[in-house]
Amino acid sequence: MDPGGIVPRLLLVDDHELVRVGVRSTCAELLGIEIDWLEAATLEDAMRVYASEPGIDAVLLDLNLADCKGLQGLKRFLQAYPDARVAVFSGTQDDFIVAQARALGATGYIPKGAQSAQLRETLLALLPPSAGSRQPAISSSLFPRMPASAMVDRVAELGPRHLEILELVLSGCTNQEISQATHLSLGTVKNYVSSLLLALDVRSRSHLISLFR
Repeated sequence: MDPGGIVPRLLLVDDHELVRVGVRSTCAELLGIEIDWLEAATLEDAMRVYASEPGIDAVLLDLNLADCKGLQGLKRFLQAYPDARVAVFSGTQDDFIVAQARALGATGYIPKGAQSAQLRETLLALLPPSAGSRQPAISSSLFPRMPASAMVDRVAELGPRHLEILELVLSGCTNQEISQATHLSLGTVKNYVSSLLLALDVRSRSHLISLFR
């Protein structure tokens, strides 16, 4: 228990129970600060828990849930709760996804492959000052630099509309769903998707998605 009597509350959103158990056991407390863990397996459950439970200091949000794929989950959560401190917790390790998450308003990005020490350090950095007075100065970034790749360079050259279509494709949207979301005709969407595959030098839509998972 923290001497000041303040127990930080963190909401962990992941559809794999073993992942949630592992994070809880690794980070039951941080430098004497007890953590009160709340859990959710879907985006809808997470939003319900956040609305009903007071004093949640930060949210760890997986990018691929049963009811939401990709960065759309982060976008939807922050649209509903713009003041929430949400860190992406994902197996995806790509600079483009990290940059997009940051641009959408994420507070941090935690790779699932992170060492336990890195996970604990990042969680400490996520906690607001009011959540505990014993937090150390954090030297590591909340947005880690991922290994550079040719894919990142190609993505950086895309225009705004192509980036918007790419994000929706990576979120698992069909062409019809992209058409509805962007108010573009279905034929125009197909043309954008085809040009994305060509620009990023990938064979198919599934191949493209696999590169960002």
